[in-house]
Amino acid sequence: MKRSLVTLLFLPALALAAPGDDAFLGAREAYRVAEPARLARLVDVLKADKSELQPWAEYWQQSLAISDNRFEGVPDFLSRYSGTYLADKLRADWLRSLGKRAEWSDFLAQYPLLQETTTDLTCYYWQSRLALNNERGVLEDARDLWLSSDDVPDSCMPLISQLVASKRLLATDVWRRIRELQDRSRYSQAQAIADAYLPGKQLPDAKTLERIAAKPARYLDHLPDGFAASRQTREATLFALVRLARKDATEAATHWRKIESRFDSEDRGYLWGQLARRAAMLHMSEALAWYEQAGDVPLSEDQQAWRARAALRAGNWPAVLVAISRMSGSLAAKPDWIYWRARALAATSRPEEALALYRNICALPGFYGVLAADELGLPLTMPPRATAPTPEENAKAAANPGLRQALALFRLDMRAEAVREWNWTVRGLSDRELLAAAELARRNNVFDRTISTAERTLAEHDYSLRYLAPYRDSVSPKAQALALDDSWVYGLMRQESRFVTSAKSGVGARGLMQVMPATAKIVARKLGLTGYRPGHVDDMDTNITLGTSYLKMVLQSLDNHPVLACAAYNAGPGRAKRWRGDQALEGAIYAETIPFAETRDYVKKVMANSVYYSALFEEKPQTLKSRLGVIKPASSADKADASDTDEAAP
Repeated sequence: MKRSLVTLLFLPALALAAPGDDAFLGAREAYRVAEPARLARLVDVLKADKSELQPWAEYWQQSLAISDNRFEGVPDFLSRYSGTYLADKLRADWLRSLGKRAEWSDFLAQYPLLQETTTDLTCYYWQSRLALNNERGVLEDARDLWLSSDDVPDSCMPLISQLVASKRLLATDVWRRIRELQDRSRYSQAQAIADAYLPGKQLPDAKTLERIAAKPARYLDHLPDGFAASRQTREATLFALVRLARKDATEAATHWRKIESRFDSEDRGYLWGQLARRAAMLHMSEALAWYEQAGDVPLSEDQQAWRARAALRAGNWPAVLVAISRMSGSLAAKPDWIYWRARALAATSRPEEALALYRNICALPGFYGVLAADELGLPLTMPPRATAPTPEENAKAAANPGLRQALALFRLDMRAEAVREWNWTVRGLSDRELLAAAELARRNNVFDRTISTAERTLAEHDYSLRYLAPYRDSVSPKAQALALDDSWVYGLMRQESRFVTSAKSGVGARGLMQVMPATAKIVARKLGLTGYRPGHVDDMDTNITLGTSYLKMVLQSLDNHPVLACAAYNAGPGRAKRWRGDQALEGAIYAETIPFAETRDYVKKVMANSVYYSALFEEKPQTLKSRLGVIKPASSADKADASDTDEAAP
């Protein structure tokens, strides 16, 4: 009897409708349009149907009540669903409402019960402590947040005001924040902060900043003689130079040298640091010299990283060591920079120190751990495969309410909600429970959760789950027909979509191989796919055909080098060509110095994935270092139109 129950629980649930599905979708719509009476009726239907998704509809009920400042049903919900994702989500909603209303005693009673906080709730918590005279460490923590966070929510601003008033946040700190916002084109936010926390009018208005950003050279060509007399025009000039550097770093440096004597040492260091980072991203030979011009001015972690990358690109190993020595402790401790420090030590006749660093990271999964193992001459070996979950362990996972709700949400194509529910539920599970949950996801064809869940294990591992290879009957014949390495294709697919056939990116890429519609149309025409229509890219078999064919095209156009082809698949062939150097480059250095953060991460992960797949598919897999190989120098044609290398999502 138990065996038949387990079999039943592992039927392909995502393909089957369940009682209450229509009522649940209706409840979601009632919530969306804020119709509480209709929502209440549908909750009753879900209760009658014993729907697994009833808690979600009840959460929507309480969420609408909170938005209407009615909280009487919240404690009961939190009690009945204690420990669940929805209970924590509702508690966060309640706390947010209490914080906005400055009901600090109630806030402090509930906040310690919250299991996962957010920045805005953390700031409300700090506000509540200040309001109730428990301020130890609060303003210091708020200051750290101001200096380190990309975005500071509105709930934090009263704390920032107190920091400024108490002189714990200085004008230099405010300017650092303003300049960061300007660099991200958030001109209105920058202006608001300047107006709130700086005396007088020290920053141009947002519209002026937008005009400067659009035509920085024009602004610099018409500087008035006394431009350096006021902070406002000095800041406008520095902003124009930073914006011009995004288009032409050499021209920006030429402008800067003419006027830098009109600025103080801090501003000079700031601007040279900005120019140096930009030059490093453009792979300009001047980058290291410009970093020296910046002197001792504090650099952001991104600037520090690009200093090291500029040294790598130049093959200047002593400069690599210097750059890494100047990094923050947290940045230098990352496997990336431990590996490159080891390489620099080995290149500067300090092999024993290098070996010690390789040993520190060689067991880590991922790009730099595998490269460190290569340097030590260690073959890639998978951890012993854990014993498969028992029927009892599988049955326990299949009966878990959170996992069942997540699978039901996946079935109804509510992927975002399903992922959050699933991720919450697998927190804190033992290795055995994680493996059973990963197997549950695999049997239900939710392959992205299979991978992410299997990756959480600490002692017992199953790399066949971490590196799934579904759809081989469709993928392998197409890869082999194009003479593509199966391991590499799977490494790319794992990174592109985690094998979610319905995956859609924010820029429109679709399917297993995340093919862009325009690319699909071009490839379909070249392949002679008669009757091809844009919607066909969503068909799995067609998507694989188009994706592997495009991958073969870019591979052939780029020296048959997989690193270049990965970069091209993500960011376009033109960019992949222009990122080559004047001299031959190691594939690892090419990957590390890709200007786009997304593409840099993508190439590393695809190439590391390919080694793991190779180990699973073959008895003698290639090393990662041999797969990365050497990138040939760029031709003059490759370097043409090099202005298209802004660090933005490709």
